[in-house]
Amino acid sequence: QVQLVESGGGLVQAGGSLRLSCAASGRTFSSVAMGWFRQVPGKEREFVAAINYNGAYIRYADSVKGRFSISRDNAKNTVDLQMNSLKPEDTALYYCNGNQNYYKMWTMTAFASWGQGTQVTVSS
Repeated sequence: QVQLVESGGGLVQAGGSLRLSCAASGRTFSSVAMGWFRQVPGKEREFVAAINYNGAYIRYADSVKGRFSISRDNAKNTVDLQMNSLKPEDTALYYCNGNQNYYKMWTMTAFASWGQGTQVTVSS
């Protein structure tokens, strides 16, 4: 199992920005799709963004399109999420995860395991 460590969350005012980072261990990082998900207590995890193994393809949830940007650095085994124009409804625990199949990133979220996540809280 790939080890995942999310960081960069915090408390920010509406309209502000945060940059989340996900550090992943594993020799196969450069060959798997990576993505970001978020979860609010009492609700299921929600797909946020995904990027294929080489960064050529990117997909966003409609709720964050135009505000968030996903990127990856295969040399560092990291995937980042730049979040701009944050809204209170973006408040959630953010997780990263990966899959061999890029298309599964937004079609299913039943991953085997998750990291600790990083909390993003946006005040109004």
